[in-house]
Amino acid sequence: MNIYDKAHDLAKALKDSQEVQEINSAMNLINNDPEGKAMLEDFRKRQMELQQRMMTGDMPAPEEMEKMEKEFEVLSLNLNIRRLFEAERRLSVIIEDVNKIITDSLQHLYGGSNM
Repeated sequence: MNIYDKAHDLAKALKDSQEVQEINSAMNLINNDPEGKAMLEDFRKRQMELQQRMMTGDMPAPEEMEKMEKEFEVLSLNLNIRRLFEAERRLSVIIEDVNKIITDSLQHLYGGSNM
């Protein structure tokens, strides 16, 4: 068994998944809505900047986090953006589950129980 072949199989399965198809579909609709697209791009840019700051230990003020949460709520009023966020969340759950399956399979190496 070649692990890299299995990884490529998994990558193809993810690419072909309903969640990724939903993301692509939602993005196509958003790309045809210039105002929604601009709002989403601006939000993503600020979200990435915030995450980068947090990774360097620069924790944002609670007011700043609250502002981002409110903006997320406003963006979610756009049905296409909400559809995108929901599909991204479902894909994230799948990726977290796959990561847990892989991690759990190696726990015996470090004294954990083998599932």
